[in-house]
Amino acid sequence: MVARIHALVIVQNLPVPLDRRVWLECQALRAAGYDVSVICPKGPGDPGREVIDGVRIYKYQPPPQASGVLGYLLEFVYCWLRTALLSRKVWKRQHFDVIQACNPPDTYWALARLWRRKGVRFVFDQHDLNPELFLSRFGEPRGRMARAQYNCLVWLEAMTYRTADHVISTNESYRRIALTRGGMAGDQVTVVRSGPDTRVMRPVQPSAEVPRRHSLVYLGIMNPQDGVDLVLEVMDELVHRRGRTDVEATLLGFGDCYDDLREQCTRLGLDEVVTFTGRADAGMIAEHLSRATIGVCPDLKTPLNDVSTMNKTMEYMAYALPSVSFDLVETRVSGADSCLYVASGDVSAFADAVERLLDDPEQRLDMARKARARVCRHLDWRAQSEAYVGVYDGLFGIPARITVAGPVAGDGFGHTFVDVDSEAEFDRFLRSREPAGAVPAPRTSGSELDPAIDVETVGA
Repeated sequence: MVARIHALVIVQNLPVPLDRRVWLECQALRAAGYDVSVICPKGPGDPGREVIDGVRIYKYQPPPQASGVLGYLLEFVYCWLRTALLSRKVWKRQHFDVIQACNPPDTYWALARLWRRKGVRFVFDQHDLNPELFLSRFGEPRGRMARAQYNCLVWLEAMTYRTADHVISTNESYRRIALTRGGMAGDQVTVVRSGPDTRVMRPVQPSAEVPRRHSLVYLGIMNPQDGVDLVLEVMDELVHRRGRTDVEATLLGFGDCYDDLREQCTRLGLDEVVTFTGRADAGMIAEHLSRATIGVCPDLKTPLNDVSTMNKTMEYMAYALPSVSFDLVETRVSGADSCLYVASGDVSAFADAVERLLDDPEQRLDMARKARARVCRHLDWRAQSEAYVGVYDGLFGIPARITVAGPVAGDGFGHTFVDVDSEAEFDRFLRSREPAGAVPAPRTSGSELDPAIDVETVGA
């Protein structure tokens, strides 16, 4: 047992425990004997202070939604100052030994340098590549102002790398950038994938109500780079151009584009077949993903998305959902043959892939089984948590350990888990997703799937 080493985790873009990766990290540290505090913005209705499962969470009122360069600058400064003030309160209550900053943004290296005078270490948990995010949203910088903004992001990232005692990367693509662009040594960078804990994130018994339609589901943030507007375009293609009456969509999450997406949905005449849930807790996610038919991944191929691991892909897999995605390097690594891949931005091809699965229940069943098997064998959080805790143990000279996970009784929301270890029960569950009396509509348009980007097995 660790002698009460205290870790302070800083998050700016999501509250905790809503940020599932960060919450899994906090739980892993607690299970390993570390004390953990978190500083993050408040979510709707959140208290300023709370303790959950032994993790002390300090929250500040988030700034108004930013727009424009000045707006983002003010947001970063406001959040940095609120975080700095709260870090002093955390210190007064209990001195911390290490700060973990989860980006975006790449600004908390400056806070880490201030606390370094007290002997505090700095771990950089890199969730995003901010220079690539800029290029994905705005393209190559051409004007003086755009170049200045891009160069500022590159500098902030470089300072974060330079300050970090250790970098945690979400995949091998990010690790390569930390080693090359960041100049980090190989033993200073550890890959910790954002895999789900498949003991908890797993199918639950469906409600007695038999679904009326096939359900497409999107889970995640709704910002400009996430492509959620394309899900609505796919639904418009399926419902209004191809005449399908057996499909609906549920969009779980929120973000900068949420209101615009609601307006787009109404404009396209899809309000009867598209549901927006807003902020979704773990119970809501379990209910919707357990009864959905197909998960959708509308992230376009951009400099950022192509090398980023999409959590939604692995979460669909945890609930045994086949999915359709634009063809991205890291999504293929995660999804392998549990996903159909189409050329980036081709809405018609995306709709073709969805129709192919809607009209072929046996292929859906096969891909669903492969999805659950792969996420359990290759992407489960338990293996990742050992690598994650190993980063902290290495910083403080603690001998390597082997952790044994205890049993999980339920998900805390009153759901009954499907016995996924029983082939018969798992098969019954998968077949229970079939809508009662759903009749496939004949295709009226759309291109054929390109076999070169169709289902393909990719190594772990």
